[in-house]
Amino acid sequence: MNIVTDTDCSGIVESHPWAQQFTVIGYSQGGFSTIPHNFFRDWLDQEAKIGDFYIGKCSGFGVGSLVKYDAGIQSLRVGRYVAGGLRLKFLLNGQHESRTISTYMFSICGMDLKNASPPQYADSIIKNDVWIGDEVMMLGGGIIENGCIIGARSLLPPNFRSEPYGIYAGSPARLIRFRFSEKVREALLSLAWWELPLTWVRDNNDFFLQDMTTDEERALAIIGVLEKSRSAIAPP
Repeated sequence: MNIVTDTDCSGIVESHPWAQQFTVIGYSQGGFSTIPHNFFRDWLDQEAKIGDFYIGKCSGFGVGSLVKYDAGIQSLRVGRYVAGGLRLKFLLNGQHESRTISTYMFSICGMDLKNASPPQYADSIIKNDVWIGDEVMMLGGGIIENGCIIGARSLLPPNFRSEPYGIYAGSPARLIRFRFSEKVREALLSLAWWELPLTWVRDNNDFFLQDMTTDEERALAIIGVLEKSRSAIAPP
């Protein structure tokens, strides 16, 4: 499995207290990401040997989660500050051709039998600052936009598309509401705070503790202060 993360990766933190449950990845600029053991699986439920996986800084999934690779064609790409719950499932493909007489994979029977090549989904993408509740299942080709919340046990259908800062739940998942007003959402997307070093979050941590839902004008003022702070430093 080809695992890629942020460029300031400092390696596996084997001494981390969570190392028994996760592969813990450390970063020289602070923070860590967590990949649960037995996360990469193939269709035989064995360890997937081929495929691509990208995980950003400070992201991770809960114990019992898995991502299923069929042929190494698809990848799962995860941004920064993604918090995933227990027993999540990312099924990147596993389709059968449904436009032929049978959906059956005759090639597994031997006898030189053939079947039509199965359709393929595009990559599955989870952007930044996303919270995914326990036991969510995401089918292939979906995109979860920045700032979203996915409710526990939701089913994200193939090629799912969300809107930034939306709250989604159900089977199939549907938009319940937005986390913030439209102006606040637009300002947060412009701020893109997840692109900045963790030290910047530390220096501005008090602003991350404020309620951004009750007073739009105050919320926009807070984001304005953060924008000025962002402009004073170079991107990581």
